[in-house]
Amino acid sequence: MYASVVIEYPIKTLDKTFTYKIPEELNDKIKVGMKVSVPFNNHFVVGFVLNIVDDYEGNYELKEIKEILNPELVLSPELLSIADYLVKEVLCTKIVAIETMLPATLKTKAKKDDYALYETYVYLNKDIFIDEEKFKNKKKQLAIINILKNKEMVLKKEFAGSSLKALLSADIVREKKIQKYRLQERHKQEEIKTLTKDQDEAYQKIKSYFGQAKTILLWGVTGSGKTEVYINLIREVLKLGKTALVMVPEISLTTQIALRFYEVFGQDVAILHSSLSAGEKYDEYLKILRGEVLVVVGTRSAVFAPLQNLGIIIIDEEDSSSYKQENYPKYHARDVAIYRSIYNQIPLVLGSATPSLETKARADKKVYEEVVLTKRINGAQLPKIYIVDMAEEMRQKNMIFSSLLKQKIKEKLAKKEQIILLLNRRGYSTFITCSNCGYTYKCPSCDISLTYHKSTNNLICHYCGFQIPKNALCPKCGVDGLNYYGLGTEKLEAELKKLFPMARVIRMDQDVTSRKGRHEEIIKAFKKEEYDILLGTQMVSKGLDFPRVSLVGVINADTTLNIPDYKSNENTFALLHQVAGRAGRSTILGEVVIQTFNPDNYVIKWVAASNYQKFYLQEMTFRHKLKYPPYYYLVSIKVISKDYQIALNEAIKVKKYLIKNLLAKTIVLGPTTAAILKFKDEYRMQIIIKYQFDEKLKKVLKALDELYSTNKNCYIDIDFNPNRI
Repeated sequence: MYASVVIEYPIKTLDKTFTYKIPEELNDKIKVGMKVSVPFNNHFVVGFVLNIVDDYEGNYELKEIKEILNPELVLSPELLSIADYLVKEVLCTKIVAIETMLPATLKTKAKKDDYALYETYVYLNKDIFIDEEKFKNKKKQLAIINILKNKEMVLKKEFAGSSLKALLSADIVREKKIQKYRLQERHKQEEIKTLTKDQDEAYQKIKSYFGQAKTILLWGVTGSGKTEVYINLIREVLKLGKTALVMVPEISLTTQIALRFYEVFGQDVAILHSSLSAGEKYDEYLKILRGEVLVVVGTRSAVFAPLQNLGIIIIDEEDSSSYKQENYPKYHARDVAIYRSIYNQIPLVLGSATPSLETKARADKKVYEEVVLTKRINGAQLPKIYIVDMAEEMRQKNMIFSSLLKQKIKEKLAKKEQIILLLNRRGYSTFITCSNCGYTYKCPSCDISLTYHKSTNNLICHYCGFQIPKNALCPKCGVDGLNYYGLGTEKLEAELKKLFPMARVIRMDQDVTSRKGRHEEIIKAFKKEEYDILLGTQMVSKGLDFPRVSLVGVINADTTLNIPDYKSNENTFALLHQVAGRAGRSTILGEVVIQTFNPDNYVIKWVAASNYQKFYLQEMTFRHKLKYPPYYYLVSIKVISKDYQIALNEAIKVKKYLIKNLLAKTIVLGPTTAAILKFKDEYRMQIIIKYQFDEKLKKVLKALDELYSTNKNCYIDIDFNPNRI
């Protein structure tokens, strides 16, 4: 027997299978989808078996597979099919596609094959007769024997070393290692919630598509109870003997929604997200692979969870940009979910209060089914929204907090109600400049201003992670003239504590939550009302449900509005509308104060009116005129080199190649400098393709990609439907 194996090197020139002979002792053990060790160029490498055949027609002698590395890891036909899909759709190599679906502990570069955590138990050997007379003078050994007579197994560490060692040596007692999962087991504490009329109608409509490959947009206002609809759908799926996949965009949302799912489904739930340790990810992945769980809750990469017999896929907050992978391979989880929906003939539910324009447009065209939740549960009202013109406030010396926001915070604190404040920029100051010589701290690799973090006294590049300590004096002229500009969450926290010294304030942003488990700690503490004010970046804007929050304040609504990108309006509306929805989710009336320098902007106007539909129609007009999605598809091609001139020259060549080979109606723009020209010491030029239909596109781009795969001075980065251009 012979196996076709794809090996660990992600090089395009090696993007093919190599044939190996299967040694006789592995004939009955080896399977398609297994990870194996094979000889390659006089050393051993790791690969995956993609095919097994009985005969080989070649003329040269084949090398043998050395060993199976992890017998439990067998990629299913569905996962191998997804790998083929990724290769075709995002132009990555086969091994990269496979590796993308696996946790680090199971990739080809994993340092060992077994990352499991084991506990050692001891038990009596029932094949041996134990004469207790022989143990009269060995009381400790006899005590161990008597304990084990009454218990099937006991943890080895419960007993003293020498007495147990003697029993083990005599084969009276034996050892057994059992895998221990690192994450704490969760048990059901089910709180039955009756669906409202709206929720039940949505549930019944979606349920009617069970067994069909149908994409459904569940568009519900903030606080309309989409999670309970999800739970009821999953209950029904499990009754049918199937499994469910639930995806959320943020780790903070994973924490909250996972807690609710644990209440309902207990140990049948596994979670997958980037804050888990390598060992925890290994455990959760193996639970899924072994079929020990029925529901998976996770972030983007959870779309590859090896669930068998899938019955439904749910993507919550489907409009979130975090579902798109920004690194190679640049897949979108929603697209992979659609593929799995078709493969398994099951419904895919896309839930959001602010659907992406592409999703809403497909629903309008009846490509997707649309199900709407128009009311908040328990009769809760949508919050009252105030728009504050910060240009006027600054004339009154209110630089950070407007008079209205300060007044509202005081009112809510007096009533013992809670407050959420959003500032979508972390750090203390966004840049530092010397007033004497004009020097500005910049990243040497990216040519981007460094953000000052006061808690660590470090200046950090939020793109590549470079950091240096801040000097007291200007590093260029040596004068004490450093000025701090811009506002981040760290500085906002300090200013808030000055204004309201009695308030209990907690911050949630990437800096604070870098420690494992911190998301869950903050959310639990705030829900228990241990804090009055929660401030943070966009991670506080979606999905969080705190009954006592009656006020939401947006410190600078223009942070995302002024980004020069075609999606900035959509992203700003979604962010503001979603964070506004955190207020007044129970019996307390909610209020929202949005501070902006653009009070007349139509995005702000429709946020204030809580009117997604009006925003959608106006934004679609803009997209249509400028030939942007959903009317046109986009491809971004970045030409990258350590030499600026080489990058520019090659980008001009790439454009000529595209114009020559693509259809005449396809629009090719550029080359221009990318939004971030220099990143990690490399210069980047960008070309944008806009198209509606071009049957030659994938073939042309694949050929272009292969052409540059051997270029040592320059490479290209192709991104289909990028988040930003």
